[in-house]
Amino acid sequence: MSHGIYRCPRPINEPIRNYEPGSEDRRLLEEALNELRNEVKEIPLIIGGEKIKTDSKKPCIVPHDHQQVIGYYYEASEKEVQMAIDSALQAKAEWEAMPYKHRAAVFLKAADLLASKWRYKMNAATMLAQSKNVYQAEIDTVCELIDFYRFNAYYLEQIYEEQAISPAGVWNRMEYTALDGFVYAVSPFNFTSIGGNLAGAPALVGNGVVWKPASTAVYSNYMIMEILEEAGLPKGVINFVPGNAKTITDIVLAHPEFAGFHYTGSTSVFSSIWKEIGNNIQKYKAYPRIVGETGGKNFIFADESCDQQALAVAMVRGAYEYQGQKCSAASRVYVPSTIWENVKTKSFEMMETIKMGGVEDFKNFVNAVIDEKAFTKITSYIDYAKSSPDAEVIFGGGYDQSKGYFIEPTMILSKTTSFKTMVEEIFGPVLTVYVYDPKDFDATLEACINGTEYALTGAIFAQDRLTIQKLENALKHSAGNLYINDKPTGAVVGQQPFGGSKASGTNDKAGSKLNLFRWINTRAIKENFNPPHQYEYPFMS
Repeated sequence: MSHGIYRCPRPINEPIRNYEPGSEDRRLLEEALNELRNEVKEIPLIIGGEKIKTDSKKPCIVPHDHQQVIGYYYEASEKEVQMAIDSALQAKAEWEAMPYKHRAAVFLKAADLLASKWRYKMNAATMLAQSKNVYQAEIDTVCELIDFYRFNAYYLEQIYEEQAISPAGVWNRMEYTALDGFVYAVSPFNFTSIGGNLAGAPALVGNGVVWKPASTAVYSNYMIMEILEEAGLPKGVINFVPGNAKTITDIVLAHPEFAGFHYTGSTSVFSSIWKEIGNNIQKYKAYPRIVGETGGKNFIFADESCDQQALAVAMVRGAYEYQGQKCSAASRVYVPSTIWENVKTKSFEMMETIKMGGVEDFKNFVNAVIDEKAFTKITSYIDYAKSSPDAEVIFGGGYDQSKGYFIEPTMILSKTTSFKTMVEEIFGPVLTVYVYDPKDFDATLEACINGTEYALTGAIFAQDRLTIQKLENALKHSAGNLYINDKPTGAVVGQQPFGGSKASGTNDKAGSKLNLFRWINTRAIKENFNPPHQYEYPFMS
């Protein structure tokens, strides 16, 4: 066995490529899009490194062209879920014992593969299956996932280096191990990178993982598994089990070696699973670690002193990029009446130029929402606002699902701070504005703080420093990620670790050491070089 002190390469954030017309990046991406659109991919389960097909399969459709099927994925039954758990537990022993440098190397190699030979195919997969334009796909599927893998490896090295104080004659050591069992990762549709990290972070530190991807993101998430296999991930460390959420979750949560839950999704689902874990607590060999990033009703609060053009851009980008389907998307805005008309004019001027359509036309800023269920939910809020005396749809409000699930960027003006679209999470391209009298600044700020159950992201816009200080302090429990004079979206690994509290989750900050700590057990070891030979203490003499 070789010995050495190894250093993980110090990471830098993956540069974002622009895909300009005529560029080689653009040409290669268009080739990948054409290739994937013209084939139907079969997506099996991956359990213990084996590709498994079952009797049940579901289509992968293109949201902006829902008659187009680009693949079929197989669903896990109770039998396959149990196989996945067994596989994760079996693989864990050897994987956990593997020296850190080798575990890290798998994820560092996966990051390099994603940055090079898989870049265009992964972008194309997310663009088609999740209806993301090229920029949104690039910052998610490629850059953020590369950053997760590189920064996590670097952060884990830092954790291992954290050691206890050792006085003379004693050597104290901190040892870091995996959890007592397996980790269950459940990932959402909206960020491909989140799926790769929810399964990857617990695996990096030595755990075996059962990964259930969102049904509408199976297509791109399966390619992450292909990349990890190519990078040398041992069989069974991560087991890929698409399927019915209740079927899979019930089996997982009933298992005595269930040790951790890594989740991104709705608040209601997370709450119900937490309750079930509590009900099952006597079954488990150890207390499970529960980590979740859930809902948001993210705000922008503007002061009279703000840069009005910057505010308008933040409203448009923050609310309508990726059709408002980001956990962090701007959903409610508080604007002083003295500047509202100018901000509204600037916002409308931009919104009138927004093009909506399929991702293949790179001029389209807005694409389709993910599926019919989302389309129905989002449009019900728009219809509610149209019929309410307490609100007015002042821009957009149209929608059409004849070809794809398209909803126009919509802006609602609310007469109250408690209107339905000011309070409830919509998860679509809908932004509600409340215009306040500057004399009511404090009361409006209080309404912003107490208006929802969430505390994920928020933004404040002001030039006056005293106002910035006041807002920053007042909103300290209202957003896990707060932005000053910037939109409330776009957290970057290593720069703005992401997560919120209250009904927005456990705030364990993906993209930081804090998240990795949740998947680690620690053991303190004391070695005494000069142990006592008498039991008496000096006070006894």
